[in-house]
Amino acid sequence: MQIIKAALVAAIAFVALLLCFLPGLAEESGRRALTVTIDGAIGPASASYVKDALARAAERRAEIVILKMNTPGGLNSSMREIIADVLGSPVPVVGYVAPSGAHAASAGTYILYATHIAAMAPGTNIGAATPVQIGGSFPGLPSGTPDKDSKDKKDEPKDAMTAKVTNDAVAFIRSLAELRNRNADWAEKAVREAATLSANGALQAQVIDLVARDPADLLRQIDGRVVEIAGGGSRRLATKDAVVEVVDPGWISRFLAVITDPNVAFILLMVGIYGLIFEFMSPGAVAPGVVGTICLLIGLYALNLLPINYAGLGLMLIGIALLAVEAFNPTVVVGLGGVVAFVLGAIMLIRVEAPGYRLSWTVIAIVAATFTGFILVVLGALRRAGKGPARVGAQAMQGLSAEVLDWNETEGHVFTHGERWQARGADAFRPGERVEVASIVDLTLVVRRPGPAGGEGGQL
Repeated sequence: MQIIKAALVAAIAFVALLLCFLPGLAEESGRRALTVTIDGAIGPASASYVKDALARAAERRAEIVILKMNTPGGLNSSMREIIADVLGSPVPVVGYVAPSGAHAASAGTYILYATHIAAMAPGTNIGAATPVQIGGSFPGLPSGTPDKDSKDKKDEPKDAMTAKVTNDAVAFIRSLAELRNRNADWAEKAVREAATLSANGALQAQVIDLVARDPADLLRQIDGRVVEIAGGGSRRLATKDAVVEVVDPGWISRFLAVITDPNVAFILLMVGIYGLIFEFMSPGAVAPGVVGTICLLIGLYALNLLPINYAGLGLMLIGIALLAVEAFNPTVVVGLGGVVAFVLGAIMLIRVEAPGYRLSWTVIAIVAATFTGFILVVLGALRRAGKGPARVGAQAMQGLSAEVLDWNETEGHVFTHGERWQARGADAFRPGERVEVASIVDLTLVVRRPGPAGGEGGQL
């Protein structure tokens, strides 16, 4: 009987546990569509966000990942990272330009071409993927701004560097179009001529696969479609009853989104330099050194993630060094050269003008003015300190008023500067009499009567 009772209790416990975990198991086995949203310029933060979301989708065995986009473009390196992650994802990625009024320009066009299924909401557009250059020497990636003569000049680019950048972009987007069986000719046109299409136009030109009003309509239309995934396999999508879940960016992606803003990185760099200067000027203050070191390292890390021009960074550092020299060795030429070098370096710092990654002229002007003003303040303080009276040592004691405490012939003690001093003088003084310090010799004050009458009294 005891054995039967024990078996019955164990069976009841097993059933209870099964009932407890059954809803969770059912939920895990349900089909999920994870939504990743890129809203704004594409940069290191976007690449980190997409990579983490695709890894999470693979771990949770999601049915699909919806990459919802509304972007003017961004950095070439970040765009290629996202495309590499999409192409290598074991979970199908559906590119979706939404909501109405959104666009996938420049780098967004390349990413949409790389997705397994491309979709757009009504009232959206795609295209303008022409590479641009800054000053004719620094190639940037698709900012979505076509050349003003592109409609009239459809010949080859003007110089070799532009030709290389354009041809590389054309080859890249054509390879993506061929991989996904989409319109490669229009893709090339979007790169060479900055062509754009509306949602319906893109559907008719076979640039995208479908037009969907909302995520629910999107899931309904792609249900049953067969897509090829990484590794050469294929999968039939079952998304009709899939649960849509939004994947929010993690703290690392949020942190990168803040510090990789060129203006924030630039300000962090300047705060770090200011902090170290304050620490060197006042050793032992600790706080300026700690804050400055942290800001400087974060700023350098952010600049390392951005396409910076090291010549510009070098000019900024030279400008700061020249302004520091100006503070200790006043010359107009050195200070003016430092300001010019600093401003030119800040202008050259960022190599490309991708949307959302431009260094603000306002920030440059404010930082340059602040740094120049700081140097001028230090310079003025040093000049005043050099012209002012001595505040320490024997020279600082000359001319101080002292009170005679006791006196015997030519020696005695006086009180001055909050201390009791041994003193001597040529005259005889009475206790309580006010005298003037003429000099100090071996920690003994030489005193005299104040005023012109005591001019000879200080000589021994």
